[in-house]
Amino acid sequence: MNNLSIVLVEDNPDDVELMMRAFRAEDIKCDIRVANDGMAALDLLLGPHDTTSPAVVLLDLKLPGLDGFHVLRRLRGDPRTWNLPIVILTSSLEPGDLSKAYRLGANSYVRKPTAFRELLLATQQIAAYWLVLNQRAPSMREVKEPR
Repeated sequence: MNNLSIVLVEDNPDDVELMMRAFRAEDIKCDIRVANDGMAALDLLLGPHDTTSPAVVLLDLKLPGLDGFHVLRRLRGDPRTWNLPIVILTSSLEPGDLSKAYRLGANSYVRKPTAFRELLLATQQIAAYWLVLNQRAPSMREVKEPR
């Protein structure tokens, strides 16, 4: 899992800290970059300063300013990130949110566990799949045009 990164888009500092603790507790070795709102997520993922794509984006839906749906729509509409794995990680129980997330191109939809033990298991499973098992498609930033 070396040289892999995760972008966590989460506005609740307590949830960020719990996720960071869960990744440390499960000894998941990857770079975790945090965006605290929708604009910060778009800047991090679409800005000119970053040339590597994360292995996965963990995206909350309820964000200040630009919500997770807007972020998802923008990422799917950009050629640099249209195939970036995006997991919705939310506390939302609204059935409309689930269907809208998939309709907009989410790869997965995970309800945030409320108990830390469940969060550890979810973190382990997310990391095992997206960082180990999944074969990532190259991003447009990583693809070199043949000469």
